[in-house]
Amino acid sequence: MPLNAKTRHKRGKRMAVTILSGLLPVLLGSLILYAQAERALEQSTELTAEEAIRQFELMLDNTAQAARELLPLAGQTCNDVKLALREQVTRRPFVRSTNLVWDNNLYCSSLFGDYQETVNPGDYTQGKLWLMNGNPVTPNTALLVYRLSEGNQGALTTLDGYHLSNVLRLIGRKTLLLLQVGPDWLSADGKVHEDALPALPVAKSKLTSSRYAFTVAAGFPEGETWRYMSSEYPPLFSLLIFFGVVSGAIGHVLQQRSSSPSHELRRALEAEEFVPYFQPVVYGDTKAWSGAEVLMRWNHPKEGLVRPDLFIPFAEHSGLIVPMTRSLMRQTAVLLAPAAASFDGPFHIGINITASHCKDLELVEDCREFLSAFAPGAINLVLELTERELIEPTTITLQLFEQLHALGVMIAIDDFGTGHSSLGYLRQFNVDFLKIDQSFVAMIGVDALSRHILDSIIELSAKLDLGIVAEGVETEEQSDYLAAHGVNFLQGYLFGRPMPGTEFINALRHH
Repeated sequence: MPLNAKTRHKRGKRMAVTILSGLLPVLLGSLILYAQAERALEQSTELTAEEAIRQFELMLDNTAQAARELLPLAGQTCNDVKLALREQVTRRPFVRSTNLVWDNNLYCSSLFGDYQETVNPGDYTQGKLWLMNGNPVTPNTALLVYRLSEGNQGALTTLDGYHLSNVLRLIGRKTLLLLQVGPDWLSADGKVHEDALPALPVAKSKLTSSRYAFTVAAGFPEGETWRYMSSEYPPLFSLLIFFGVVSGAIGHVLQQRSSSPSHELRRALEAEEFVPYFQPVVYGDTKAWSGAEVLMRWNHPKEGLVRPDLFIPFAEHSGLIVPMTRSLMRQTAVLLAPAAASFDGPFHIGINITASHCKDLELVEDCREFLSAFAPGAINLVLELTERELIEPTTITLQLFEQLHALGVMIAIDDFGTGHSSLGYLRQFNVDFLKIDQSFVAMIGVDALSRHILDSIIELSAKLDLGIVAEGVETEEQSDYLAAHGVNFLQGYLFGRPMPGTEFINALRHH
């Protein structure tokens, strides 16, 4: 009975862990998608506001130019200048009417000719712009009046509100876009409002023109983030559910594995079940093979080939990753050293290291032993810093990297741009290469934000004079884009999948 009770308890615990394993990626993925949707909406409102500012400034440039040309005529009789006023209306596409002012008295209009009306400069924001809700000719129709004054002379030019609301309507098709001049604001329906701007609770962006006295506000109503996700991300939600099911299944399987993973790893290490696989790395311009990344695989006698994400975290946690990497380097040297004579120039060999490798100087001796298996100059050994555990810049760490560089070993930051410490590594260690994470490469031609991040990483590497490797290249479009942007090396299924040593050497001979 106690055994049965214990079994039931374990089953309940396993079920709970399995359910949590399935729910966790769904919840985390939903949070990530929500944040991504917020960023996308913020970017949309910023771009919309910037474009609206640009269009309004172009209109006002046209209106201001008409006022500048008419200002010297202020003071002359209306009969002498009314043709000039109407000429500006005809020539300027956005100018609806023009007027001349003398001593704050509007005395000549392109619409009426001789006309008398007092001009109050206080009506104009910064003395320049006034958003009016119509005039006697067109009541309840928005007008934007531009005022130019010099001494007693003055010129007024009006911009038709139709053009303003048209910009708000066309540019802001997917957003709420408003034009504010002083205390008044114009909506896309062409109405002028005198109350406060309405609340734009989602992704609000407010920009003020640097040249004219107006502001543009853009944003979305409440709940737009979820509406955006429901319309744009249905396939991703399906993928999250799939990952949740897979994660739950993996969690269930892992619980049924040995209760002591470190014991199983030690057994596998002694049996030399951890074997190197090689994925080719090619030059960005010629696509010729320039080297390979050495990847660890577990050739389990019962379960076959085990993916690294299922055992590498256990190896790092138990500290066994160091002897496992040492074994991997020795096997790699045995496999590749006989073929080194056929290498065309220094052949790059990339090997992953973690924080566990940086706690002492044993890695220097491992690298020295590895390099001694090859003729001088035959290979370039590149150690790729992973970020599953943070590498602290201690005295030992700095001494380690200094001695590695003295051996000619190069340092690369793996999956650059996805971890919190990438920029810290650039500042603290003498890095030679950046490896762009495949998540950014996959977004080429798909996601503008990720492409901008990718371009920024490439630009950063150029400024710091660092080599750059793009991982996860799977299409010709991605390859062409990266090559056109000066990426030195490419890696991905487009050029070759990870393969065993013998298969890799045979493939290498053909290249």
